[in-house]
Amino acid sequence: MEGKNIALEQRFDEDREERLPALAADLVRLRVDVIVAAATPAVKAAQQATTTIPIIIVHTADPVGLGFVASFALPGGNITGLSSLSPELSGKRLELLKEAVPKLARIAVLWNAANPGTRIAFQELQDAARVLKLRVQSLEVRQIEDLAPAVKAVTGQRPVGLVTLLDPLVVSQRARIVELAAGKRLPAMYPTKDFVEAGGLMAYGPDLVDSYRRAAIFMDKILKGAKPANLPVEHPTKFNFAINLKTAKALGIRFPPSIMVRADQMIE
Repeated sequence: MEGKNIALEQRFDEDREERLPALAADLVRLRVDVIVAAATPAVKAAQQATTTIPIIIVHTADPVGLGFVASFALPGGNITGLSSLSPELSGKRLELLKEAVPKLARIAVLWNAANPGTRIAFQELQDAARVLKLRVQSLEVRQIEDLAPAVKAVTGQRPVGLVTLLDPLVVSQRARIVELAAGKRLPAMYPTKDFVEAGGLMAYGPDLVDSYRRAAIFMDKILKGAKPANLPVEHPTKFNFAINLKTAKALGIRFPPSIMVRADQMIE
């Protein structure tokens, strides 16, 4: 219970990733017992700030490939937690979008090129697109001002779909991205249900609320003496599939029964 047996120190970069190193250093100065870092840029900042304080990842694409841990089974250092990718995630997103839009032949992928974790996710999506014979247009953004020009760049023969990758910048601007997609009449697949609640067409991805709850289990173990080096990094196990029926109607899309029966959340 906060204030009785635990004290929480919260720091937010407010969509300015350059602030993260200073925020991480501030937590180290406070000599906190555990740092919870959400998303790759925050994990990187925490890693650079300390090699002794335990760090719990909430979601990052490939903690091994990014050099945060030695392996999933034995992290080996002061970092452990939860990866945001599972081997089949990218393929599943594209399969669901293609079910909704059977004639889909091309996808535009909106992603933050400044986030090394999102680079890995983009590569996985490209691999999945090749299997499904979908052409890929890369829409790279690095700051909020890049969003409108990126979506505007989606041109050419239809049908084309939009896919956005999980990233703090993208998630924080979900209402704007949904608005831009609607303006171009793009059927879109998003990474979290928050986009669908904001008017987006579809979303499939790890249940982030569940991920934070699982991060709390890691924290409990570490505060009771467990070493991060010995706590295996976990893949997501709970996913959420959300669809927006009102948006589908506006786009002239009729979801097939195969999608309707699998949706965890339907917004009318």
